[in-house]
Amino acid sequence: MKKTFRLEDLDCAHCAQKIEDGIRAIAGVQAVSVNFLAQKLTLEAADADFDEVLKKAVKVAKKIEPDCTIVI
Repeated sequence: MKKTFRLEDLDCAHCAQKIEDGIRAIAGVQAVSVNFLAQKLTLEAADADFDEVLKKAVKVAKKIEPDCTIVI
């Protein structure tokens, strides 16, 4: 499954890259892309694991950039 989410309050491209790298390290992530200019996160994972992977991705993003929110 592949879904795109809007990001709120992502401040810089460097933070976007750190979030992307952090999410990529999560087990079950098939692909991830964070677009700073569009303020979007695209996440791809197996259908059965998607909800769990998304929860972990939200936690990783908050840890790296506390002001950034993934709009689900």
